[in-house]
Amino acid sequence: MSGPSKGNAVEINDKAQLVEFAASGCKPSDKWRIGTEHEKFGFTLDTHEPLSYEGPKGIRAMLEGLQRFGWHPEYEGDNIIALSKEGCSVSLEPGGQLELSGAAVETLHETCAEVHTHLAQVREVGDEMGVGFLGLGFSPKWTLKETPIMPKGRYQIMKRYMPTRGQHGLDMMFRSCTVQVNLDYGSEADMVKKFRTSLALQPLATALFANSPFTEGRPNGHLSHRSFIWTDTDPDRTGMIPFVFEDGFSFEQYVDYALDVPMYFVYRDGDYLDASGQSFRDFLAGKLPALPGEKPTLVDWDNHLTTLFPEVRMKRFLEMRGADGGPWRRLCALPALWVGLLYDDDALDAAWDLVKGWTAEDRQRIRNDVYTMALKTPMPDGRRMQELAVEVLDIAAAGLKARKRLDSFGEDESHFLNALKTIVKQGRTPAEEMLERFNGEWKENIDPVFREYAY
Repeated sequence: MSGPSKGNAVEINDKAQLVEFAASGCKPSDKWRIGTEHEKFGFTLDTHEPLSYEGPKGIRAMLEGLQRFGWHPEYEGDNIIALSKEGCSVSLEPGGQLELSGAAVETLHETCAEVHTHLAQVREVGDEMGVGFLGLGFSPKWTLKETPIMPKGRYQIMKRYMPTRGQHGLDMMFRSCTVQVNLDYGSEADMVKKFRTSLALQPLATALFANSPFTEGRPNGHLSHRSFIWTDTDPDRTGMIPFVFEDGFSFEQYVDYALDVPMYFVYRDGDYLDASGQSFRDFLAGKLPALPGEKPTLVDWDNHLTTLFPEVRMKRFLEMRGADGGPWRRLCALPALWVGLLYDDDALDAAWDLVKGWTAEDRQRIRNDVYTMALKTPMPDGRRMQELAVEVLDIAAAGLKARKRLDSFGEDESHFLNALKTIVKQGRTPAEEMLERFNGEWKENIDPVFREYAY
């Protein structure tokens, strides 16, 4: 979850500026980049408790320790709430989840090296402090009451507002982790095709990365509980947004959607002003109750866009949001999947051909089934998700090979899909593997997860 946006505070006077903002993301293909983000749970090695902000084993101490590697602190008041360096950032999610937002890089080799370096740094500091970090999609043990809240103003506003708009908004904020990738588009038509293809296939990513079968120490009945909680988290700003597949979908139509999503806040002079439930359209007209008479800037718009949570989100790029957090190899596999499908024209055409016949009802039914059934989810043609996954991974591999981005050993990027190919071949998700261990060698004790699934 992003911090406040930075940039030129250009005043917005009409909707056309917002459409132009989205269109300004268009880039020639040689300028397309990959930005990978992932979140992880911190815990004390001795007691497996979540990390508070303060204290010798707290998040502040972790952020201070990471500065030895050249990270620069960012503050909200007196609190360090993020680190930045060379286009990357390390930031805090509401419940203390630590997020790496990677730089915009050209190849998967670079993004995977970036993830590896970050996790090594976190491990070095964490070992000294007596804390570890866990790659799962949902907190396996802690209750909401046991989970701390980080000292960021926007989280206090969201904590108050979320329970008014669904049953699981606080679970999403405080007890979930994801891995996602941000990718570019070349034109409005390219954006439309990538948005539709990736949105239709987002449940496939949910199935492949399903990694959250526990809640408060017990199986929760889902393979991706993180995906389930999004089905009852503020319907104004979540879901499969069917209008993306309608004729005439455009930058302007997405802007209209975003304008109609209620606001959370306005950021001014280091403070978050509560604007929860208020209208950005009123803000455009200078009639926002939180700031009467004031017009928004593009920074305000960028901040507002970060509070939309559909399965694929557009800012000046597209964000793939369907996957649970997981171990190092799958943090590299997620961007490999989407880069392979979306950054090669032949691959994009082939992927779209697989899903273009699906109806809105098909897509929603798959989305509703996948958090429980994962690779066993029925497809509209009568097959299972596992069979679709074989085809999709073949397409992604061909797309990566066609890119011909080689590392120092002469290998292309397709090997980053191997972790996913293993899952599909076995027909067993990471969540099902954990459940087998929980019911077997772990003897229904969740604590081994902190040892065996930590970074």
